[in-house]
Amino acid sequence: MSVAFLTYVFVIVVPYLRRKPAPLGVANSLEWHFFVPCRDEEAVIGDTIRYLRTNFPIAHVWVIDDDSDDRTAGVVRTLRRNGGETDKHIHLVQRHRPQARTGKGDALNDAYRTLKMWMGRHADADRAIVVVVDADGRPGTNCLEVCAAPHLFGDPRVGAVQVDVRMINKGERQSDVASWRRYFGAALVRMQDLEFRTAIAAIQMSRGVTGTISMGGNGQFTRLSALDSIAGPAGSPWRGSLLEDFELGVHLLTQGWRTGFSMDTHVNQEGLYSLRRFLAQRTRWGQGTMQCMRYLRRIWDSEHLSTLGAAEMMYYLAQPWMQLLGTLIYPIPMFLMAWRFVTAPGEVVTWFADGAWILFAVYGAFGLLPFVLWGPVYRAKCEPGTSFVRSLGYGFAYALYIYTFYVTSWRAVIRLVRGHNGWTKTRRNTEARIGKVALDH
Repeated sequence: MSVAFLTYVFVIVVPYLRRKPAPLGVANSLEWHFFVPCRDEEAVIGDTIRYLRTNFPIAHVWVIDDDSDDRTAGVVRTLRRNGGETDKHIHLVQRHRPQARTGKGDALNDAYRTLKMWMGRHADADRAIVVVVDADGRPGTNCLEVCAAPHLFGDPRVGAVQVDVRMINKGERQSDVASWRRYFGAALVRMQDLEFRTAIAAIQMSRGVTGTISMGGNGQFTRLSALDSIAGPAGSPWRGSLLEDFELGVHLLTQGWRTGFSMDTHVNQEGLYSLRRFLAQRTRWGQGTMQCMRYLRRIWDSEHLSTLGAAEMMYYLAQPWMQLLGTLIYPIPMFLMAWRFVTAPGEVVTWFADGAWILFAVYGAFGLLPFVLWGPVYRAKCEPGTSFVRSLGYGFAYALYIYTFYVTSWRAVIRLVRGHNGWTKTRRNTEARIGKVALDH
C-alpha cells in the first residue's frame, strides 16, 4: 500500500512541476459578482470591500450579513454611502434569526436569490460569474483575466472554476503570545500554505484528467447559469452539507458541467495559528465529507462521469472513513510486538538483529517519503528562497501535520453520532487578538 501511494504521489507531482502558465482572457467579456458571507466580521470586512472595489472596479460586491452581533452591516452601509455618494457596486444582503445562522450554504442561497431578482428575468446568466470569497479573502489582482481565459469560462461548457489558495500570513509570527506558541503557530500556518499550494493543487490538477475538479469555499467561481441548472424549485444551488463547496461541485459535475482549476491566480486567506481552531475547522470539513456520502449513488449512476471520475470522487469521500479504520488497524502490530517484548524480550531482540529492522526501515521510508517529498516540491514551485535543508524540515513537519486528520475524523464521526450538524464559525486571528485584549482589560 505504501509503494502504491508513493507511486500515486510521483504521478501527480510530475505534471504539477511541469505546469506552464495558460493564456489570459478578457475580464470585460463577463459580468462578475463577489459573494462575501459574513457572521461577526466587523474586524475584517471593511478592508475586504475596499480591496475588492479597488482592484475589481467592474465587479459587484454582495456582502451577506448572517445576522451578525457586531457592526458588520454598519460597516457595509458606511462604505456603500462612500462620502455621500452611493456606490451601486456594493450590496448588502441581510438575514435575520430564526432563518439566519443556519449554515454558509443557506446564506449563499439568499444572496443567489437576491442577485436573480436584481438582474431580472431577461439577464444573461451565461455571462454572469459568482465568486465566493471569505470575509478575509484577497483574490489575486489578475483573477478575472485568468478565469475568463478560453479554457476556463471562455468555454461555455465550464460551469465552475477553483483557483489556488495561499496563506497571506505565512512567515509571520504572533507578537502577543508565549515564545513557543509563536514558533508553533508560525509552523502551523506554514503547513497550511504548503498543503494548499502543493498537495491540494497537484491533486486538483490530476482531477483535470478524471474530470472531477472540486470546488473550495474560498476563491470559488461559478457561472450563474450553472447555479440555475441545479437550484431546483426552491432556488437553492447550495445544499445542507457542512462541506457546501464540494457538494456544489458534485451537483454541477453530475448535471453535466465541466469544472476547472487554475494556479495562474490565487486567493489569499489567513492561516490559523491556533491548533484548537484548526482542529475545529478541519472537523467541520471532515464531517461535511462524511455527510456527502449520501451522493455516492448519484455519483456512480451519473452518465456525465467516467468510471475513473466516479472512482476518484468515491475515493475522496472514503478518506475520513479510511482514517478511522487506520487508527484501529495500524496500532495492532505495534501492540502485539510490545506485548511480545514484555513476555519474551530475548526473542524480539534476536528477531530485530536477524534482519527484522530492515522491515521497519523500509516501512518508515515508504511511509514518510510521500509526505516529506512535498517539502522540496514547495521549495521548487512556491518558496525558491528556502534552503533545501529547511524544505526537508517542512516535509517532515508536514508528515506530522497529516496525523491531525486522524484526530479530526474521530471528532467528526462523534459529532455525526450525536446529531451535532450545526455550522460553527472559525474565529479569525484578528478576532482572537481583539478578544484577548478585551479579556486583559
